[in-house]
Amino acid sequence: MLGPVILAASRSDRMRRLISAAPVTKQVVDRFIPGETVADIVPIVKDLTDKGLELTMDVVGEDITTPEQATQARDAYLTLIDHLKELQLGERVEMSVKLSMFGQALEGGHELALANVRPVVEAAAAIGTTVTLDAEDHTTLDSMFAIHEELRKDFPQTGCVIQAYLFRTEADARRLAAAGSRVRLVKGAYKEPAEVAYQQKHEIDKAYVRILRILMEGEGYPMIGSHDPRLIAIAQELAHKAGRKLDEYEFQMLYGIRGDEHLRLAAEGHRMRVYTAYGTDWYGYFMRRLAEKPANLRFFLRSMVSKG
Repeated sequence: MLGPVILAASRSDRMRRLISAAPVTKQVVDRFIPGETVADIVPIVKDLTDKGLELTMDVVGEDITTPEQATQARDAYLTLIDHLKELQLGERVEMSVKLSMFGQALEGGHELALANVRPVVEAAAAIGTTVTLDAEDHTTLDSMFAIHEELRKDFPQTGCVIQAYLFRTEADARRLAAAGSRVRLVKGAYKEPAEVAYQQKHEIDKAYVRILRILMEGEGYPMIGSHDPRLIAIAQELAHKAGRKLDEYEFQMLYGIRGDEHLRLAAEGHRMRVYTAYGTDWYGYFMRRLAEKPANLRFFLRSMVSKG
């Protein structure tokens, strides 16, 4: 299993330096992270929305060690919102945030993260869009769900992410599948112990389907975060059985992965949202993309052999 090895490498300063210095790295990273600044990303937003796609934007960077860095992260999202306002795309472009980036892991981190993310959610609502709180490792989830619940009191459209590989997620899904909720279901991309998470792919896939059924049969708005063709087909079948219309759920996939499938689903009338990250602190995000799917790792290694 290469995934856990890659996830361990994502926390290694030595591996960060080695991979960052590789000549081919920027070329490969650009496949997943198409820019470092808002100016870089605006043409990407225009291109994807012109093709009938929707987006969720992520400013990468989770290694926050000071409150000042958390404030800078908040301000980076506020700058993004200023630019999105000019594009007048409304809910077609939303944002995804990791609360670790807003200081969640620091002393007093729960209150700090809530204080930093609230103005971002408020500014997003002011331009007609919203924010989804990404799920991180299992130790952060109680805080994330509490912040999500608090934000929804004033901004009920605020979404959250749940991860199929965690044992707790079926119960979380039942609680969240209520009217007005927005829930993105993913398989999970963090190294979690066997005490809290399924370790085998077939177990994770089965859990994904069970949880997706809960969301589809509930009253909320499911967001299917998967590139797996079989799970995408199952999601369509479950939506049909639940009597959902095409605008009552959506698919979400990462920028740089299965782009033809993005366009196919959109052409069929599905809401298809592309998770698009940008920024300079790309290492952790990039390594999780490699860990999630062997094909991504093979692509990277082939590039290193042919270009290194």
